[in-house]
Amino acid sequence: MKLSLPLKLTAIATAVLTTTITFSSLKAAVIGEEPINQSEIVAVAAPFGSNKYSLVVVEQIPGQKQCWSEMGSQPTVVEPLWTTFDFTGHCRRATDANGYSVHLDGQDTSQDYLLDLVEKDGELQLVAMNFKDRSRTVVGKTFGLNQGKFLKVFLNPGWQFTKKTVDSKTVGHVYFSGDTAAIAAAGDTPPTPPPAAPRFSDTASDIYKDEIEQAVALGFIAGFQDKTFRPQDPLTREQLVSMVIGALGTIADLKIQLPAQAVMQPYPDVATSRWSAAKVQWAKDNQIVTGYPDGTFRPEKPVTRAELMAVLKRAAEFVRVERGLSPELATKPASTSFSDISTHWGRDLIAQMSGYCQVASPYNETGNAFNPDQASGRNYAAAATLRVHHCVADPTTQASH
Repeated sequence: MKLSLPLKLTAIATAVLTTTITFSSLKAAVIGEEPINQSEIVAVAAPFGSNKYSLVVVEQIPGQKQCWSEMGSQPTVVEPLWTTFDFTGHCRRATDANGYSVHLDGQDTSQDYLLDLVEKDGELQLVAMNFKDRSRTVVGKTFGLNQGKFLKVFLNPGWQFTKKTVDSKTVGHVYFSGDTAAIAAAGDTPPTPPPAAPRFSDTASDIYKDEIEQAVALGFIAGFQDKTFRPQDPLTREQLVSMVIGALGTIADLKIQLPAQAVMQPYPDVATSRWSAAKVQWAKDNQIVTGYPDGTFRPEKPVTRAELMAVLKRAAEFVRVERGLSPELATKPASTSFSDISTHWGRDLIAQMSGYCQVASPYNETGNAFNPDQASGRNYAAAATLRVHHCVADPTTQASH
């Protein structure tokens, strides 16, 4: 049926009116920002290619597995722990403009600025470049360079992290939020790196705090999910094996090939199904550990400080042999004279390890007693293993006498 002209006009008018009503009922989304905890987010200069860096923003989900660790200053090196596990539900990561952008004076300026990392004056600078006038604003700095390392970017005065909101609902997008008045007031004042928050709740007063931090950053020992390190807890013999192998695995020129699983029991009391069996087997095969006279290994037995020195000595010798050197360890400075090892089975090796980068040191770093038969705490085990790591990595300790 054909419509007459008046009816056609009426139908068109109705359609236009309906469309107008439909579009007018739609409201533009309201974009805003919301403050966030600055300690739970970090901007990282991530290395790639040949001396190039990309910007990565990582956010820690409270109460979940630790996403990164920090070590040192000028620059602060970031250990990208998020790359070592499935970080879903633990960390949020943004790697490009879809995940982060610039927000100035309460306005979303994501279409106006490009964020880029630029090397200048011996550091990396995070720069926001304006597409319109090509002007550049320095958002943050790394305070130095460390080639091949992930570096923390400290935000300049007037800048902070916020989260994007859409109709008052927080979304995952991160803003580098700037206040031009505060930026102008700061002038050329550089950002001040805040003191690093304690990584663990129970190491602030520990004598080995700094070495624990470095050991954790290297990845050969870790804390617990409750944010404790439990420095005084004894380390078991199988845990020591795992830690030492982990430390050896961080040495660049050393290739360690662990068996996927133990093909046979390395010791009568270490079943092939045990979590440490393959590591114990490898350590035994490479003469880094030995068992007891009765043939057992006693994996769950706390390792004594003397036993710790014996294993670390063999580990250092192993590295030298792998490099085609004699196993003899160079000792400097002079060995420490301990007051309680003269009749101990480990007297000579403890004395030697005290002169090898001071791996063997007095109990709690005071006095002149070594306490060779006392169980080693996690704190000293981490520190002593770190010292071996540094010693084998130092070319001046590699020359034979």
